[in-house]
Amino acid sequence: MGPMVKPALRRAWRGRRTVQFGVARTHALRLAPVDRVAAAFLDLLDGSRSLPVLRAEARALGLPAERADELVRRLAAAGVVADPAADGAALAGLGGAPGALERLRPDLASLSLVHAAPGAGAARLAARRGMRVRVLGAGRVGAAVAAALAAAGVGRVEVHDGGSVRGTDVAPGGLPASAVARRRADAAARLVREAAPLPAPRAAPGADAVPLSLAVVAPRDGLAAYRPEPAETGPWLAAGVPHLFAGVIEATGFVGPLVLPGGTACAGCARRFEAEADPDAPAMLAQWRSGRCARPVAACDGPLAAVVAGLAAAHALSFLDGELPTSTGARWEVALPLLDWRAERIVPHPGCGCGAAGRTEGVGAATAGAGRATMAG
Repeated sequence: MGPMVKPALRRAWRGRRTVQFGVARTHALRLAPVDRVAAAFLDLLDGSRSLPVLRAEARALGLPAERADELVRRLAAAGVVADPAADGAALAGLGGAPGALERLRPDLASLSLVHAAPGAGAARLAARRGMRVRVLGAGRVGAAVAAALAAAGVGRVEVHDGGSVRGTDVAPGGLPASAVARRRADAAARLVREAAPLPAPRAAPGADAVPLSLAVVAPRDGLAAYRPEPAETGPWLAAGVPHLFAGVIEATGFVGPLVLPGGTACAGCARRFEAEADPDAPAMLAQWRSGRCARPVAACDGPLAAVVAGLAAAHALSFLDGELPTSTGARWEVALPLLDWRAERIVPHPGCGCGAAGRTEGVGAATAGAGRATMAG
């Protein structure tokens, strides 16, 4: 096995002397000058030839070995070349039934573009296997988030919710119509199992529970995530568990904030700023949460729920893979019918006991620890 041009990148000639790898501007790059001999050499970079073999075939084409090595180095430095051997070593321990890894090939291709170093994408995909995520809520958003995370290779995805599945919980990508009247926890667990390409890893005998890497708060009642109760998120803060809010309320979808305990604003920070800006807000929120307040049918149509669930899952995976997505300390909102995404920055409140105020180093520390397990339970 040897170097290969990443299969995720399409290749085209830009004029007669320039080759462009990639279509989207985010990852596209150009290589020049490239003559016909060099172009023929590029066709050999399919992973089936070792470097010594590539040098020999380059000489047969009339391309000096030094020039061939230079081309490989330039492409590797630009993130265009993958290393099948490194990918194979990273994925060797995943196991699973035949064809399981085939379901993860699109995910690996995506990771190979985002993390350009040879083998880096495969290493992150393999690391997902050891992570544990808890999704709070098995409605139209929460169930779809859980399924998406499991399908992307996260090894342990738990869904916490009570009661039985209703018709209003059913959505494409989430709970199916056949789950109606079943216990939500059981239906969500089955959804996760069917979505996962690989079975959940087994804990070693006598080992402690795998700590949580992330919690996704996506309750069926969108208000509970749009205006979260600090007392309910307190345990996440105390245990140092990063948590991401997501949901739909009144035809408005939202993703974020992603809270990094001690590093970014928490639910208590947002509540304090809201009360200072609007003295009536606490009383109104109490009325909305009260059982005496009429509870309308959730205005959460299927396409909007799918959009929110997809974005929330993508932000969660970005964090688990070691990045800080734009929902970190911010909430993204989108409302029907125009679907114009807008971001609202949520800053730490100096009077909140979460300790995030004035600590920008918390974000940097979270970058290094993103995706690491932090709490058992």
